[in-house]
Amino acid sequence: MNQPAELRLEHLPPGQPCGVPRPRLSWWLPENAAVQHAYAVRIVHDGRVSWESGRRADGRSVLVDAGVPAGVPGSEWQVRVWTDLGESGWSAPAPWTVTAPDFGTAQWIEPAEDAVPPPGRRPVYNLHTECTLGAAVVQATAWATAHGVYELFINGVRVGDQELTPGFTAYRSRLQAQRYDVAGHLREGVNTVDILLSDGWFRGRHGFERTADGFGTRVAALLALDATLADGTSATVVTGDGWRSRPSGMTADLMDGQTRGPATAEWAAARPVRGGLYDDRSRLELSVAPPVRRAAELAPVSVRRAGGSQVIDFGRNLNGWVRLTAPPGRITLTHGEFLGPDGRVDTGHLRAFDFATRQPLPAGQVDVVEGGGVFEPRHTTHGFRYVQIDGRAEDVTAVVVHTDLRRTGWFRCGDEDLNALHEAATRSFLANACDLPTDCPQRERSGFTGDWQVYAGAAAFTHDVAGFSDKWLRDLAADQLPDGRVTTIAPKPSGGTAMDGSAGWGDASVIVPWEMWRAYGDLELLRRQFGSMRRWVGFAARTARENRHPDRRGAPAPHEEYLWDTGFHFGEWLEPGETPAPDPGEDHGIVATAYLARSADLLSRIATLLGEDADGYRRIAAGAREAWQREYLAADGSIAVPTQANHVRALAFGLVPSSLRAAVAARLVSLVERAGYRVGTGFLSTGLLLPVLADAGYVDEAYRVLLARGVPSWLGMLDRGATTIWEYWDGVDAGRARGSLNHYGKGAVISFLHTHVAGIRLPDDPGAAEAGYRRFVVQPCPGGGLRWAEAEHHSPYGVIRSAWRVGGGRMWLSVTVPPGTRARIRLPDKEIGDAGPGAHEWRVELPR
Repeated sequence: MNQPAELRLEHLPPGQPCGVPRPRLSWWLPENAAVQHAYAVRIVHDGRVSWESGRRADGRSVLVDAGVPAGVPGSEWQVRVWTDLGESGWSAPAPWTVTAPDFGTAQWIEPAEDAVPPPGRRPVYNLHTECTLGAAVVQATAWATAHGVYELFINGVRVGDQELTPGFTAYRSRLQAQRYDVAGHLREGVNTVDILLSDGWFRGRHGFERTADGFGTRVAALLALDATLADGTSATVVTGDGWRSRPSGMTADLMDGQTRGPATAEWAAARPVRGGLYDDRSRLELSVAPPVRRAAELAPVSVRRAGGSQVIDFGRNLNGWVRLTAPPGRITLTHGEFLGPDGRVDTGHLRAFDFATRQPLPAGQVDVVEGGGVFEPRHTTHGFRYVQIDGRAEDVTAVVVHTDLRRTGWFRCGDEDLNALHEAATRSFLANACDLPTDCPQRERSGFTGDWQVYAGAAAFTHDVAGFSDKWLRDLAADQLPDGRVTTIAPKPSGGTAMDGSAGWGDASVIVPWEMWRAYGDLELLRRQFGSMRRWVGFAARTARENRHPDRRGAPAPHEEYLWDTGFHFGEWLEPGETPAPDPGEDHGIVATAYLARSADLLSRIATLLGEDADGYRRIAAGAREAWQREYLAADGSIAVPTQANHVRALAFGLVPSSLRAAVAARLVSLVERAGYRVGTGFLSTGLLLPVLADAGYVDEAYRVLLARGVPSWLGMLDRGATTIWEYWDGVDAGRARGSLNHYGKGAVISFLHTHVAGIRLPDDPGAAEAGYRRFVVQPCPGGGLRWAEAEHHSPYGVIRSAWRVGGGRMWLSVTVPPGTRARIRLPDKEIGDAGPGAHEWRVELPR
């Protein structure tokens, strides 16, 4: 193939509207090309070239600013390149979808709602108008958005395939709008336009407090439809005067579920509204991430009776809803992850906690339908494997719903348990990718910062999460508190801030951008998030400097300036054997000071990449590192709080001087041995455990932990029926469930399968010429009795493959290096060297 391929605008899938006026362009080079010398880009509009760059001497092919003028008309674009293979042909055309929200004269409208019903069962409102078109429709576009969740219908037919629109953002600063081609929905004559509008995230209940009205107390919609007709005239439909509204007969809440009954209310005039957020149209933007869509449909794998109810098992845990056909009558659907001893759905383990009353909250996840016909509750989602149906239902199907992320990575090996673990972690992540990275799809459904901090790097091995992370990081920065604290969940509804600013959670503001830089090489993301990172590290360093632990006596030692041992922190969180869960108000200085050192160090590297002053952050990192050593590390390598987690973090974050690394690693191995080679880490450091062991030379020990069974272990979860990753290591024990059974954080272990088992690794500190897999390492670590393993990754530059097998004292390794990149190849006890684009094979004798 002598032409570029896989053309992309920014981080968007082909065809998705792009809201960047001058988007950056990416492409894969022709097969086997070693280096690009130049490129040319052209924009095509109505079959004619509207702009062309000419030949530009440039070696970049990822996120290239090609100088396309803002506003240039176009429907397609192409690229050709000059490489060591010569001049290529023009690529196949790709959609040029650059646009911007255009609502013209549309006004925000609210449904007639004189008294707001209590949260949880508020109506889904129907906003309605009609328009008459005097001729056939040639072209028509609709823009829509809402405060709440909306669906658009024209002539009774739903428009588009996106779900839960407009999505979840920091609504006070950012609101996504959707663009639809609606020409095929309109007809000459009378047309009806309807919007179904529910609370959604805007005023619905979610999060660990489950308070409603987090962004406002009213729902509203905004729509502009422009049509070109066959007679040369045009027509416009906008929200404003003349629209009507009424309750649709449905209620919906993201937590409680959705109900459907007859629509009996009378129509009333919808209300145009102004002021506040309604007047701020600078908030309106296109998403930089793929939308939420229906990803799959699952048929039941079993149906059983339990206490007069029908209980359906879909075979695996998922996020989404159930579609069914209902005969006349009432049906109640209760969704859950676990069956109790009586065979019925048990949701007791999913009940959140009301911090004000100190009482548990209902688990929710209940849908109710009255009347016949097809029922599909698209204004809520549920996390479930089982659904309990009280009443008669037919054609019951589970609809899997998540952000439409492109799969980019796969792993397989000779151990089917490890393959199942990889699948469970991937499935758990997707169930928690519902327009933002959530913690769990049933109990809270919020963007907990710590969860994405520990898993973002693993996700980047299996899916393209560049735009997905970019979108979320914008929300994190938008809702960051004035003092620099990062909120525990992002976006952040209104409410208290006492639980914001925890180490390990707030550090997502630095660690996630860094992981995205390593995986995708997007310097502009670092530049845009730089202010947020500075505010967070500034807050942490200032808190360490200005506050002293109340138990300290005497004059402060110099190192205490960098000792972060005050304030609210979750700590390691949920280490094995902790009952009850750790108190976030306790002293977690050993964790917080470690994260201050880590984030300050990463920020110094990011500042260097951006050409900003890095010296201050180097000083903070060095000071926090010294403070950690003086407080928690003894001269013999022992750590004051001798847990697996603290040893892992010390080694992973470079807190230990080189003279003591071997001693600290040996003590970690001793802890692992005493634990029976089972995991002893909690939330923050579990994903780091195996790489730390292997990189310290303890490959066999890392495999023993990976392959361990019982509690706590990854395979122990699978042995007890897990199809997704659990929040607690003992999530199901003695016939009872505990906590969320779909909490992907501990699934970060699959990074080890890609980086160490298959051996595809990114540089730890990539420069601009190395990030995004332009330079990478292939260094597999055979072990654990595995006879073979393989992984594939679709990088920004092309497809990377690593496959190995062992036998008879030999190892065979096959590697594919994409065009325009180079790989450093390392085998056990042998440095092979660099490999350029193409397929390569090696055979070596294994060390004895």
